[in-house]
Amino acid sequence: MTPQKTPSLPEYDPADPVESAVVSRLARNWGQRATVKKPEPDLDALFDLAKQDYPNELLPFADHDRFLGMSEEHRNRLRAWAWIAFNKNVMDIEQYVVNPGFDLVAHDALDTGLGDTFAVAVHQAMVDEQYHTLMHLNASAVTRRQRGWAMPNNALPDVLTLRRQRAATADAADPRKRAITTFAFMTVAEISISAYLDLISENDIIQPVNRATVRLHNRDEYCHASIADDIAGVVYDTLSPDDRRHFLDGLVDAMTAFSSNDYSTWHTIVELMDLGGGQAMIDDAEHDTRRSALVQDFGGIHKLCKHLGVAGEMSFEWA
Repeated sequence: MTPQKTPSLPEYDPADPVESAVVSRLARNWGQRATVKKPEPDLDALFDLAKQDYPNELLPFADHDRFLGMSEEHRNRLRAWAWIAFNKNVMDIEQYVVNPGFDLVAHDALDTGLGDTFAVAVHQAMVDEQYHTLMHLNASAVTRRQRGWAMPNNALPDVLTLRRQRAATADAADPRKRAITTFAFMTVAEISISAYLDLISENDIIQPVNRATVRLHNRDEYCHASIADDIAGVVYDTLSPDDRRHFLDGLVDAMTAFSSNDYSTWHTIVELMDLGGGQAMIDDAEHDTRRSALVQDFGGIHKLCKHLGVAGEMSFEWA
């Protein structure tokens, strides 16, 4: 069935009960009024306790003897924490990496002369990002309720991409360079986030609520990637040679952060679980040279850089 779109909400398949419930709850939460008392869609009823919350193959320690030898309850809790961390990663990037970059464009902070068409497009995208944050917040909340484990978002550190962005902007020489860094990180996040979401969206092993949440989010992001790509090309053409170099370096910095497993988060998780041997397991995974990057598909950024004629000038190993 052709996906449908409720105004201002993600496209969804009305024949899919999980997608329909996620969107309905999203609309209910967003527009809730105290005088209107209607039952909310019951995501809890769609939660399948027998399904994993997160796929083993994305855990950086999935083949470690300590993980393989631990109890199923501990493995389940690690997978649940991985899903909470996945959602926090998405929410932090949307709120603190993407929207600040879009805001720069919306107010033409880089003096590029972008008109109303781009301003309207980025404001619409910023509204979408608020919905996405709420979607992932709902998904984490239902996991906590159903599993009976606290797993609070604020127990985890700021996500790696955000930490790296803050460090890069702090190192920038002046406000304009900081703005270009912010714009570069937004560009990578918006063009590449679909590759991150794809890690979950079509995995039948995991929780249907989780899969539907990511799938719905991803439909919007394909549109956002096109917007970000167009804007990046227009902005790049207006930059001075020095600013262009700073932008390209920012893209590399952002891709490096975006592609990496966040071992600081994993160290925090095993500490919160008081998991015997957990810290050593994370240390082993972090220093395993065979370990692949979590996100490896930067085809969208590569295409952008080829279009700009600079792909060969960047210190990044394109897959």
